[in-house]
Amino acid sequence: MADTKDTQEEHETSTDNADESNHDPHFEPIVSLPEQDVKTLEEDEEELFKMRAKLYRFASENDPPEWKERGTGDVKLLKHKEKGTIRLLMRRDRTLKICANHNIVPVMELKPNAGSDRAWVWNTHADFADEHPKPELLAIRFLNSENAQKFKAKFDECREEVKKSLEGSGSTDSANKVAEKLEELSVKDDKAKSSEGEKEAESEKEEKKEEKK
Repeated sequence: MADTKDTQEEHETSTDNADESNHDPHFEPIVSLPEQDVKTLEEDEEELFKMRAKLYRFASENDPPEWKERGTGDVKLLKHKEKGTIRLLMRRDRTLKICANHNIVPVMELKPNAGSDRAWVWNTHADFADEHPKPELLAIRFLNSENAQKFKAKFDECREEVKKSLEGSGSTDSANKVAEKLEELSVKDDKAKSSEGEKEAESEKEEKKEEKK
C-alpha cells in the first residue's frame, strides 16, 4: 500500500515538473506600437568633423560667476547640404541631449584657455542648446593637445569657408551681425508685448469712463 502511495506522489511530482518546464512566461503586448524614425535634422547635413570632448559654459548669472560643466560627448561640425551653412553641434553621452548648437560665423574666434594646451574658449551670440537663442561664453576641452589642434584647424577652416560664401553673396556684414539682429528682434518683440499691454490698459480706462457716464 505504501509502495502505491509513493509511486503516486512521484508521478504527481514529475507531472508538476513537466508543467513547469513547459511553462512559457512570454506575454504578447496588449498594444503594438510601430517603430518610428526620429529626425534630428542631421540627415540634411554633411559631417565635417567629429571628436569626443567636454564642454563648459561661463555662468555669469552666478555669484560669483564660474565655469559650469555642460556635458561630455561628441562635438560635430556639420554643413547643410543645400544652404551651405555650418554649425557646431554637441550632444551629451547616453541622453543625447543637446549642450551646444550654434552656427559658425566669420567673427567667431577660438582663444586658448589660460594654462591649458588642450582647451579653447569662444563667444557665441546665439546658442540654441536650450531651444531659444542665447549669448554664451563656451569652453571645450579635449583629451590631448593634438586633438585640440585638430579641432581648431577644422573650426578655422569652416570660418573661412563661411566667410568666402558670404563674400560671394555680398552679405558678409549681415552675417557678422546675426547675433545683433536676433537680439534686436527679441527687444522689438518685448516692446511690442509691452505696447499691447499699455493699449489694453488704456482701453479698460476708457470703458470705465463710459460706464460712469
